[in-house]
Amino acid sequence: MIPEMDKYTYRVMWSEEDSEFVGLCTEFPGLSWLSETPEDALKGVRSLVSECIIDMKNNIEPIPSPIATH
Repeated sequence: MIPEMDKYTYRVMWSEEDSEFVGLCTEFPGLSWLSETPEDALKGVRSLVSECIIDMKNNIEPIPSPIATH
């Protein structure tokens, strides 16, 4: 079984303003992760999404469904 967080839509892009790469998740637009490498930006935002899902479950909040499952 594939973990739910692996089904989300992630992207990494360069932020000229921050002079770093930024990792983003479409389903969680308020989350981002800055890093010096694109790989670390992706790892960081994936970890952040995972932590956010745990918090949402603990607080009995609705968790966004992955775009890929629509």
